[in-house]
Amino acid sequence: MTGPSEDPGTRADLSRTVAFSDAVLAIILTLLVLDPVLRVPEVRPGHLLPALLDQWPRYAAYFASFSYVAVVWLNHKATFHRIRKTDRGLHYANLFILFATALMPFPTAVVSHAFLVLTLPDQRVAIAFYAAIGALMCASWLAFFQYLARRPDLVKDEVDERFYPAERLRAMVGVVLYAVAGVAGYLIAPLVSMGVFVVLPVFYAITSAGLYTTPFARRIAHRPPPPA
Repeated sequence: MTGPSEDPGTRADLSRTVAFSDAVLAIILTLLVLDPVLRVPEVRPGHLLPALLDQWPRYAAYFASFSYVAVVWLNHKATFHRIRKTDRGLHYANLFILFATALMPFPTAVVSHAFLVLTLPDQRVAIAFYAAIGALMCASWLAFFQYLARRPDLVKDEVDERFYPAERLRAMVGVVLYAVAGVAGYLIAPLVSMGVFVVLPVFYAITSAGLYTTPFARRIAHRPPPPA
């Protein structure tokens, strides 16, 4: 007879969690393209090209957000490749990631609209709003890895011991940089923040297999100690 500590509802394999997460991320990517990009501008005949070029804020916002959601999928895949089993707490942490990521289409639309038709103060607010959602996404990953660090029994035995601190560091970098970008965009210039929004997904893509697996980190790890 199954005891309370062996409740089958508390542990599960990864198949349903990964399949559900993939479906949610696919829907988010679809929503991104529906509003910011696939909107034909209303122009007089002969003015389509300049009208399309004037839509550059939509393209920039879409590129930044699509890249980030795509990188979330890459990181999600790499992380769950290291996980052996899930429990209820990890399900909640995973849902927090999906919740934060699913918010991205809204600030993306807000930023593109603000840069197209609104004033500079509105653009500052839009950039700060986008940065806040980006910081929330990174915070969701921080919570996820914090929970995973407390439950090493859920992770495969061969996972490197540097996995937890490195992943928490990656998440914290995002929280800090998005916060800085939001403040800089609001107080200095909105376009300053756009550079951070584009660069951060690149950083997370390069380190999606783990921060300690990058060539730079491996060189540091294998560097001989300085002579005494």
